[in-house]
This record gives sequence, C-alpha cells and structure tokens, in this order.
Amino acid sequence: MQIISGHHSEIWSIDIDPEERYLVTGSADPELRFYTVKHDAMDGQSASIVNGMVVVNNGDLPAQNKWEVLSHFGEINRQSKDRVATVRFNISGNLLACQVAGKTVEILRVLDEDESKRKAKRRIKRKKEKKSTKGAIDVTENGDASHGTGEEGNKLVVTVPDVFKLLQTIRASKKICSICFCPTSPKNSLAALALSLNNNLLEIYSIESSSTTKTVAIEIQGHRADIRSVALSSDNTLLMSTSHSAVKIWNPSTGSCLRTVDSGYGLCGLFVPSNKYAIVGTKAGTIEIIDVSSGTCVQVVEAHGSSVQSIAAIPDGKGFVTGSIDHDVKFWEYQTTQKPGEDSKHLTVSHVRNMKMNDDVLVVAVSPDAKYIAVALLDCTVKVFFLDSLKFFLSLYGHKLPVLCMDISSDADLIVSGSADKNLKIWGLDFGDCHKSIFAHADSVMAVKFVRNTHYMFSVGKDRLVKYWDADKFELLLTLEGHHAEIWCLSVSNRGDFVVTGSHDRSIRRWDRTEEPFFIEEEKEKRLEEMLESDFDNAYENRYTSKEELPEEGAVALAGKKTQETITATDSIIEALDMAEAELKRIAEHEVEKARGKVMDFQPNILMLGRSPSDYVLHAVSNVHTNDLEQTLLALPFSDALKLLSYLKEWALIPDKVELVCRVATLLLQLHHNQLITTPAARPVLTLLKDILHARVKECKDTLGFNLAAMDHLKQLMALKSDALFRDAKTKLLEIRSRYSQRVEARTEIKGERRKKKKQKKSSDGHIWS
Repeated sequence: MQIISGHHSEIWSIDIDPEERYLVTGSADPELRFYTVKHDAMDGQSASIVNGMVVVNNGDLPAQNKWEVLSHFGEINRQSKDRVATVRFNISGNLLACQVAGKTVEILRVLDEDESKRKAKRRIKRKKEKKSTKGAIDVTENGDASHGTGEEGNKLVVTVPDVFKLLQTIRASKKICSICFCPTSPKNSLAALALSLNNNLLEIYSIESSSTTKTVAIEIQGHRADIRSVALSSDNTLLMSTSHSAVKIWNPSTGSCLRTVDSGYGLCGLFVPSNKYAIVGTKAGTIEIIDVSSGTCVQVVEAHGSSVQSIAAIPDGKGFVTGSIDHDVKFWEYQTTQKPGEDSKHLTVSHVRNMKMNDDVLVVAVSPDAKYIAVALLDCTVKVFFLDSLKFFLSLYGHKLPVLCMDISSDADLIVSGSADKNLKIWGLDFGDCHKSIFAHADSVMAVKFVRNTHYMFSVGKDRLVKYWDADKFELLLTLEGHHAEIWCLSVSNRGDFVVTGSHDRSIRRWDRTEEPFFIEEEKEKRLEEMLESDFDNAYENRYTSKEELPEEGAVALAGKKTQETITATDSIIEALDMAEAELKRIAEHEVEKARGKVMDFQPNILMLGRSPSDYVLHAVSNVHTNDLEQTLLALPFSDALKLLSYLKEWALIPDKVELVCRVATLLLQLHHNQLITTPAARPVLTLLKDILHARVKECKDTLGFNLAAMDHLKQLMALKSDALFRDAKTKLLEIRSRYSQRVEARTEIKGERRKKKKQKKSSDGHIWS
C-alpha cells in the first residue's frame, strides 16, 4: 500500500497509540519520527486524525494519495545518543516511553487537543513578538518544512513539539533489556513502568508529573549471572550455587533462598560433611570457607596460582582435593581453630600434599573406596593414580578434545568422562579399557554424574539438554528439555530421587523422579519421529523430478540421499569448472598477444594434466558414480549449471559420451527449469543442444540397431555350422566340461590304484618289526 522512507539507519522499534492517531518509529538517528494515521470514512471520503480532530476530505482523491495511510508529522530530538531499542505508548495513550540501548528511558507526555492548541498559540505569539521587536514588517509566519510550524491564514497548525513533551528521564543502575507499562496505574501517578535489567533485576517506577520514583525492585531471589556450579548437602536439605559474585544457599524442596554470600567468581564447590560449612573454589585461585548458618565468609585461603577448576571430597570426610590450571593437584585437610578473644571455633583448611602435573588440570575425581584419584588434563587424557601413594596406575586416552567432566561409580568399577568433542566415554577402572564411546550431545558435555549405588548416570551439555543413561546397556533412557541456554553444572541427590541443574540462563532447575513408568522402546520411537520430522523440514523438495515407482527387491535404483561422496563430487565439478574457465581466459589472452606480434610459448596449467579445458571438466563429470549423478547435480549452483551446459555441445561429438551428455542435460533441465526459461543467456545454449542432441541420439540408435542386426546374423551363421542350436551352446559347453572332468577323475583313480599296488609289493618283500 505505501512505502515510507526518511530514516538514515535501521528502524529498531515501532508503535502506534491506542486511539490510532500517531505512529512513532525509532532508529539510530538522533530523533524520533512521527506520522499521522489516515482512516477511511463513510461514502468514499477519507478522514485524517490530527491531534484528536477528524478532518474529512470531500470529493475524489488523487490516484497517488488514495493509498497513503501515513503522512509525515515531524520529528523530536532525543536526549541520548544511543540507538533506540523500544518505543511504547501506555494503555491510555497519554505517555510515550523511549528506551535506548543503554541505561536510560525517556518519558514523553502526549498532550490532549486543548493543551496542544494552547501551546501552539503561545508558540506563534512568542514568534510574532520576536519579529515585532526586530522590526519585521511581514507578520505572516513562514512554516518550517521539517516541523510543519506556522500559520496559514486563520488555520492553526499543530506541530510535533506541541503534542509531545519530554516529561522525565529514568536512569537505571544497569543496562536495560526491555520495558513495559503496567496495565493499571497507581493512585496519584500517571503510570507505572517496569524495567528488566541485564543483571536479572526487575524494577518498577512510578511516573508522576514532576518526578519519578522507584517503588518495587525484585532482587532477592536468583543469581545475577550464570550459575557455574551446584552442590547438594549430604542429607539433601541444602543446595549451594556459585556464580559471578555471589554464593547462594537454597532449600531445594521449597526453592527459597536462605543465604546470599558475597564472594569471588565461584567455579566449583562442596559441602563439608557436617553441612555446617561449605568450600568454594574461585577463578582467582582462592578457596573460600563459608559458614552456612550465619551466611558469612569465614576465611579466604590463597590456594593456587590460577583458577580452581575442580574440587572433589575425600570419602573419609577428613579433607578434599583441588585441581587448577597451574598444573597442581593439592590435597587439603579440615582443621578447627579458635581466634583469640572469641569463644567459638571455626573451620579452616591446611595444605597436606601436592602433585605436579604436566598440563592444566581441568577435573579431579576420587573413587568412593578412596583407592584411586583421576585427573583430567588439557592434553585430552585422564590420568589415574593411587590415592595413598600417588603412584601412576592408568592413562585413559581416546577423546579428541579436552575432558570437561568425569565421575566414578559407587562400586568403583566404572569411570565416565565427558568431553568438548560431544562424546561420553565409559571406562573400566580395573584395566582402563573403554567399554563404550557414545555421541551424547550436540555440543560440549559440561557435567556428568552417576546415581548413587547404580550404573545409571545423568549428563548435561551446551545443547541445553539433560540426558539420562544406562551405563551397562549403553542406552539413552530419557531426554529432558527446559533450559534456555547452555547448562554448566549438575548435582544428583543421594537417593537419586531428584536432580538439580544450573544454566547460563541464570536459572536453577530441579527435576523430580516420578512414579510414572516409561518404556525405552517408546522413547526411542519418539526420538526417531523427531529426527524424521526435522529431516523432512530440512529436506530439499524437488518439484520437477519425475516420480519413479519403487524398484523391485534386488533392483538397482538411484541414490535418494545426499552423502559425503556426492558432496565431494559436486566440489570437484565446481573446481574443474573454475579451473577450466581460468584456462580459457589465459588462452584468449595468449591469442590476443599473438595477434599483436608478441609471440610467446603458451604454458598450460600443470594441474589439468595435459588435458584441454573441456576434457578436464568431462573427466571430472565422468568420475561421478552413475547412481550419485542426480544428487551431485542437485547440489550444483545455477551459475555452474549454465557453465556445464555450455560444454555439452563438444561432449556430444564423442560417441561413447552421448548417454552421459543426455543424462546431464535432462537432469539440469529438470532441476533448473524455472531459472532456465527466465534467463536470456541460456536460450542460445538450449536451442543449440536441442538440435545436436536429437541428431546424436539418432546416430547412436542407428549404430545400436546395426550392431544388433549384425549379432543376429552371426547367431544364424553359428547355428548353421554347429550340430546344435545357438541357444543350446551354453548347455553343450557345460556337457563338454563335465565329460572332461569325469575323464580327469578316472585318470586320477587309475594312478592311485597303481601306487597302492607298488606299495603292497614293496611291503611284502621287506621285514616286519613287532
């Protein structure tokens, strides 16, 4: 109906007031643009609404103005230099909010009809007074083209500044993600505006005519950044989560936040066996000891020279192990100390042992029987040591990318490792053999945990999925969806009745085990159906290929699926076409130089192996398997298909390539029918091929007919010379072979009897020993 231009950059937001009088657009330009909306009235008349007044135009409209729904009203300069993110009217239409891509929101007041008229009159009066003071003779006021100001006769012209007035500017503490007006306005205020900030805060402001006040701020529950680790207490009554700048203690049953402790960037954590204290490893390389009851950080220990990547508790409950990217694995013990002047004792840790590794330590895990310690390194291997002597035991290698998580089963028989190569590997801890490698997730596997006293396990990854596995049968049991971003961490309860996950979407989710039974076969069928549906959605539907019937059993049919071979063949054809085109350009340039008298020896491209450009492309096409030809040409772009059609004229002159040329021409015509009939450059090629291919196919048909007639003639001659019919020649040949084989068997039997007689004669002449 109408296309309106005027913005100098992208339009990021658009909105219209509830009464459909004005439309506002916001972009990266320093101003907001406003448009008035024209409505259709009765009896073919048009009505435009300007500041609440309905102006009806009688008579027929010009043809160019018939479909003009929006007309430019004017602009207002913004206070901020950042681009506009959102523009919104409130429900009553008396306020307009303009959110920029920063921390500010500009609130504009929309004046009613009487107020805007009075403001326009005052503006015109002030302007007249200024002109009269300057001695201006001309009292009439010339309008501004951009704002539409001025007075035309006795008609009062209302401009954008007369209707929209800057009321307040709201400045938030963090960057604003989105805004929304509340449906109901509180008493003694114009409206209430809700802001969502990028630190997971929700703030509500009350907008008044003179000031703006923050009434509500929801900032108690939830983290302000992504959750990097979660840990459950031994009795499953407490949950600790670590994030960018805070550690939170939760009640996993009710979901209420019990304590919030300011801390460093926590990457890992665990509860001390008594559940009174918690240990947190930070990105700065420190270990923070947190008192759960008081919600305070008791002590900060400088543990490593770099970030603490993993913490694992020792089963005897006397200490824990930490691993860092400073190549160190350190062993710690719990101790209680009492500060001077205080009656109560608090927990502290002391460094006991150290184990130096050859590469960055990413994960550490201790077996439940306290016999082994497993260390995952940046070199994609897992080293297993004896916990008591720290002697080397096993090296588990097979991952293509570093191992990001691992866990050991309760009976210490299995160890599972998850890597950035998207695979889970299940190893035997007795000999270090890999039982199974499973392609588990569509992205990196971030955490994996065994269910206690079982060989069932949970895994999470960057693909936002939680998966439940059977490590004995190597089967996927369940797939749980719910997170909106990458999942970083996982914790399983001691009884295995619920699982807790933490994600990059700043949410912590609890997954409860239900009593409802599920069947593995049904889950497999669901996954297969989802895969098939996704394949159908992504499949390329060709409307021009003929619908062939299904081949009989044992018959050879065309490959109907894109494979690695077809993709490679397509790439080779495209490469050959590009190389041939470059070679033809070089030949043309050489001919031009030769005509000018600059005689130089032409050096052909060595990569073409002494072939001409046409022969080189023909060689690439001939190397494609017959069953893969259709899928190979299907992936060929239209520009390359045109190049390929131009070579078919030369190839048609080769007798043994006529069938290939016909197949290529037919497939390209079916695949690119619409483009070919609308491309003028393709018409000469198609016209030429039409005449050549018909003639060449007729020649091949005549040749085949001549050869078939000659074969029939030779068949008749052979039948006359032989005592048997030509069709029985095969049977006669088999009879001759059977007779020959019988003769050979008879000879071998005669020779065997003669040898037996000679042996018996010799034995009768000799002595026999008893």
